[in-house]
Amino acid sequence: MNNDSGARRSSTAGLTLLALGIVYGDIGTSPLYAIKETFNPEHGIPLNTATILGGLSTIFWSLMIVVTLKYVTLVMRADNRGEGGIMALLALASSTVRDKSWCWARPMMLLGLVGTSLFYGETVLTPAISVVSAVEGLEVGTAAFKPYVIPISVGILVVLFTFQRRGTAAVGRLFGPVCLLWFVALAAVGIFNIAQNPTVFNAIHPAHALHFATSHGFASFVVLGAVMLAFTGAEALYADMGHFGKDPVRLAWFGLVLPALVLNYFGQGALLIRSPEAVSNPFYLAFPAWALYPMVGLATAATVIASQATISAAYSMTKQAIQLGYLPRMNILHTSDEQAGQIYIPVINWILLAAVIIAVVGFGSSSKLAAAYGVSVMGTMMITTFLTFFVIRYGWNYPLWLCVLATGFFMVWDAMFFSATLLKVPDGGWFPLMMGAGVLFVMVTWRRGREILMSHLKEQSIPLDTFLHSLLANPPVRVPGTAVFLTSTAGVVPHALLHNLVHNKVLHERVVFLTVNTKDIPYVPAEERVAIESLGNECHRIVMNFGFKDQPDVPKALERCVDQGLEFLPMQTSYFLSRETVIASSRVGTGMALWRERFFATMARNAGNVAHHFNLPTNRVIELGTQVEI
Repeated sequence: MNNDSGARRSSTAGLTLLALGIVYGDIGTSPLYAIKETFNPEHGIPLNTATILGGLSTIFWSLMIVVTLKYVTLVMRADNRGEGGIMALLALASSTVRDKSWCWARPMMLLGLVGTSLFYGETVLTPAISVVSAVEGLEVGTAAFKPYVIPISVGILVVLFTFQRRGTAAVGRLFGPVCLLWFVALAAVGIFNIAQNPTVFNAIHPAHALHFATSHGFASFVVLGAVMLAFTGAEALYADMGHFGKDPVRLAWFGLVLPALVLNYFGQGALLIRSPEAVSNPFYLAFPAWALYPMVGLATAATVIASQATISAAYSMTKQAIQLGYLPRMNILHTSDEQAGQIYIPVINWILLAAVIIAVVGFGSSSKLAAAYGVSVMGTMMITTFLTFFVIRYGWNYPLWLCVLATGFFMVWDAMFFSATLLKVPDGGWFPLMMGAGVLFVMVTWRRGREILMSHLKEQSIPLDTFLHSLLANPPVRVPGTAVFLTSTAGVVPHALLHNLVHNKVLHERVVFLTVNTKDIPYVPAEERVAIESLGNECHRIVMNFGFKDQPDVPKALERCVDQGLEFLPMQTSYFLSRETVIASSRVGTGMALWRERFFATMARNAGNVAHHFNLPTNRVIELGTQVEI
């Protein structure tokens, strides 16, 4: 028992250390710019002891309410079989209302897609603002570095994105220790400055936050858009929960991250009370002169880790969207033989790099990037709160009044910050909104296009049972081997079978009709992977189930059929695929404009290979095409 207990403690400690790098990289680098932007003189709020205490109090209570209460206490409980993130939450919420409140299903799906789309905007801005704010520390040492901040930042980002194809397994082991050192440094410099002015601890009293948020008129509302920079990355607590489990994530937050952040923010506040001119860069000016350049190096490493975590999350989110049918198939490469979650998607990588470089060069400083940052973050957080309501109401069956009270409180808080960030739209907030709108358009068009395509295919389909009865009454020549016909709709004749009969005029001695389904759960247990139904005359129907985070591997899943008396010999099994060539037309009633149909047809033509997606052996695949007019 003692050995088991010790092993569990060791495992929890190891996962907690890893969580520091992956989960808390983003929120952990917020001290680089949050205080600087909160007390930015452009807001028009005078910099004195009262306003500094008010700003610190607002940041402190935002961390407590948004991160500690909302995410750590409530949202992390709404896991989809251990997995988090807005796509997992959307799948969970959709499944809870499907039978109880179906009228919410489509609005909920649309909101979930909006939240997912906004996440991509955050994925672009997090590397941009984090790396630029770290490199700007060079300016504190000497103004001579100022012209080189953007080129150095771009260089670091190019190296980071180029390195993605090699995977993060090797450097990933350094993430935890580096972030541990980072948080210790944050706490240490915070204590150093607080010791010189302990009055900042008065900021814990919520009256200071209330006074700060109400006593400066419109400026108080505007500054909320800067305060929220202190809790950007809170969504990562939920999104990355599945990698480590709830306990390590919560232990890291309460045991190190929250204390380190609070101490650092209060330390920067103590510095500003003592030296208001330090508002130009309170993070770096809080350190002794001898520690400046080492901290620039450590901050750069921490921001690279934060960026890496966000990039990896974008790959994971994209894979989930593909599995759930919201994006076309893409080439997904696995960068680790040990960790299935470590993937690399080339198309997404280079699109993100281009967007990040445009953001860095276009905005030119962390302050201008901060103006663009908040809209996407708060939009995603609001949608998370909204979806959580349906989980606790229909999934957990809590009383309506309690659900409204719990999520309503957080929704008001989210809406307040979101409204403040909307003021930044003309100054840069349009950038993530434009990106999100583009991603949303792609997702909605792909989903609708697939629905139209499947509808047309169904109209032209022939019932499988009837067809087989007619075919086998006077069967064609049957040749040795097994033919696996993949079909998206069970119960209908695959087009590939019809083409094979027309052109080759043969039928294999064993015929399998395979349908692959993606469930709205992250992983499907191995024992529920395949279901077999005998159709007689050596014909079988197989339904194969995967979760939205599973890697679909059809040959490996077919090996499990041995337990049910059906063995597949790799060199005697051929896979027949139907490849539809979509042709846009002006026919009425499709629900999409002609230009959207053409866009969908272009995406369909350039979608990733089905054989690669299902890990089919390329030398055993036969593709037979058909044209479908929509």
